[in-house]
Amino acid sequence: MTTTEIETKRSPTTNRFSFYNFKGKGGRVLPLALGVLFTFAIALLGYGWARIPGFDRIGQMACAILLAVAYRHFFGYPQALRSGIVFSSQRLLRLAIVLYGLKLNIGLVLGEGLGLLAKDALVIGFAIGLTLLLARLMKADRDLSLLLGIGTGICGAAAVAAIAPIVDAKEEDTAAGVGMIALLGTIWAIGYTLLRPLLPLSDLQYGAWTGMSLHEVAHVALAGTAGGADGLAIALLAKLGRVFLLLPVSLIFLFIMKRKNRAASARRLDDANGPISANGSESAEKSKASAAPFPWFLVGFLLMSLLGSFLSGHSIPAVDGWLAQAGTLTTWLLTAAMVGLGLNVNLRDLRTRALRPLAVMTIVSTALSIFTFCMI
Repeated sequence: MTTTEIETKRSPTTNRFSFYNFKGKGGRVLPLALGVLFTFAIALLGYGWARIPGFDRIGQMACAILLAVAYRHFFGYPQALRSGIVFSSQRLLRLAIVLYGLKLNIGLVLGEGLGLLAKDALVIGFAIGLTLLLARLMKADRDLSLLLGIGTGICGAAAVAAIAPIVDAKEEDTAAGVGMIALLGTIWAIGYTLLRPLLPLSDLQYGAWTGMSLHEVAHVALAGTAGGADGLAIALLAKLGRVFLLLPVSLIFLFIMKRKNRAASARRLDDANGPISANGSESAEKSKASAAPFPWFLVGFLLMSLLGSFLSGHSIPAVDGWLAQAGTLTTWLLTAAMVGLGLNVNLRDLRTRALRPLAVMTIVSTALSIFTFCMI
């Protein structure tokens, strides 16, 4: 057997006739496509479930998320399809949010933007401060609780992932934080949807409450749809302010960690490498903080809102039909994205050391809902 034949057997992807090698490097295209199709399959099941009387009040997206969480709990996470699931929960979500702007009248929300941004700053301070206080009183894990407070106050898993390297969080804490954010955020979003008919709020008030208090952009999109197009518009605008505040909050934590490192290096003056290690750590933190991606998809949402506002003022049948089709596509994209989010929820992980931080986050999320309700 020749060397070439041996290499071909050991590494199938090197074969020039290999399906994976032909379609994409490392055989990434097929798992990606199958993973995306998997999220749409669960979305379709959620659509069918939502047509059953009683469940129609919950809606297609909420039913699909529940099915995704149940699948993960009983059958485990489909690792072979991870790339496609991640693509749905991240890329398709952003595309859906951008497309939803086509249906919205931006003129209804621009007047409320600055006021919502100021309220968003209060929301972030309230969530983080109360989380740290309760974690201390309840003797919960401080590092994990901090990540949960940041995720609750700002923008869920994205904020946890951005701040975790700055505060030197453990990988398992980061993973647990993201899972709990997805779990509680989903429960709260469904709860908001069920409460909507009972609340004495206008669509805009409900949207503002949703955008200022829920965790993920997907959760805001899920609950915000109960307020109609205008309610969802103001909800996403409120969430946009919290996402934009991620950068200054990251810089604040970077400054806090720098001071902490300086204090630690001062206590290690007898170690010649102490100051050098501290400086190296600061440089690493700066580079990690700067790596946090800017949320361009929300800028796209605003631009599409302007386009949608212009098109909505013209009674053109072709344009109206195109907008209706875009709305249907947006709903399915959002549903598939939320399936990807639901598949990240691991119920078994919450039975261990995360119970007290989970209790803290539950209290903070409830308090934040009440606090923001009183602000609108």
